[in-house]
Amino acid sequence: MKILHTVEFYYPSVGGMQEVVKQLSERIVKLGHDVTVATTRLPERNDLVINGVKIEEFDIKGNLVRGMTGEVERYREFLIDSDFDVIVNFAAQQWATDGTITILEKIKAKKVFVPTGFSGLYSPLYNGYFESMKGWMKQYDMNVFLSDNYRDINFARDNEVEKIIVIPNGASEEEFLAEENIDIRGKLGIPKEHFLILHVGSHTGQKGHAEAIKIFSKARIRNATFLIVANDFGDGCGAACKFKKFFFNGWIKRKFDGKRLAITSLTRPETVAVYKEADLFLFPSNIECSPLVLFECMASRTPFLTTDVGNAAEIIRWSGGGMLLPTTVDENGYSHADIEGFAGMIEEIYRDTEQRREMSEAGFKAWQERFTWGKIARQFEQLYSSMV
Repeated sequence: MKILHTVEFYYPSVGGMQEVVKQLSERIVKLGHDVTVATTRLPERNDLVINGVKIEEFDIKGNLVRGMTGEVERYREFLIDSDFDVIVNFAAQQWATDGTITILEKIKAKKVFVPTGFSGLYSPLYNGYFESMKGWMKQYDMNVFLSDNYRDINFARDNEVEKIIVIPNGASEEEFLAEENIDIRGKLGIPKEHFLILHVGSHTGQKGHAEAIKIFSKARIRNATFLIVANDFGDGCGAACKFKKFFFNGWIKRKFDGKRLAITSLTRPETVAVYKEADLFLFPSNIECSPLVLFECMASRTPFLTTDVGNAAEIIRWSGGGMLLPTTVDENGYSHADIEGFAGMIEEIYRDTEQRREMSEAGFKAWQERFTWGKIARQFEQLYSSMV
């Protein structure tokens, strides 16, 4: 089959959506198919074929609500004139999908939509967009959802969209089953005896970094390091997090409780290494669809504590790999951690070695059985084949 995946950003850009499309594209190539990714042109991208995946670059920014600028017409002509068997749009509210949905009837290929959460569904700014979405979704040959109970799939059902399938996220078996040869504690200066709590998520301001630092500060535990692994793109919470780190580690109380806060960016192999080394994953994020980091916790045998965000509750039901913590959800659909409740649960699990072991083994078993990227990619291949 000849397949086109469209996504706003792709490797070497990093992020959850980039990782999903990269994993699926490269694995479907290995299954014998021709895969192209249409995405934003990046100056740091040196090759237009990466691990067998062809890259088609476009200089476009924006979405239908904010407005799109750049090579929009060239992109639409590319879609209309193409000879792909299947075209797949990953994520709404960005140009690679929004440049497609107004010309769906002109595209010859079978069309698949992977909404990934509809983060703007409750925003008044997007009222008109989602009113039109009711019709757009019915023009796709299939709509793929990451969860069986989240705002995007519930929106589809409420508006009588019939072509629906659920295919979850996953984590890479090549990464997490490989032998580890990185002394990540030594590299980061984390004492071997320290209880290591991990958070992985960029400085977007919506990954719960501020809440996580408060939770760690309030938790009555000793000799523990809280490590935030985060990329900083300059317009989020990076500066604020560094400021909090300075005061947290300089507080005189640290001489008595032995706690420390570390914030850094790491390479992907280093990130995998620290997942495997962590004793607990703390994830008080504000908004998600289906958090990749929770699948990566399962793959690394790391128990996790998370807000009720995206389909975190469903992932816990699927896996038994973590616990859902006290959460409130505001009128815009953003989740907020109960700081005192989170801190108390950290204290409990810090002391309960057996519970941590049970969650880590349950999560790892579920991941091996259902949530490796190899298994997920085959589900997408089967879907594409059934349509063609």
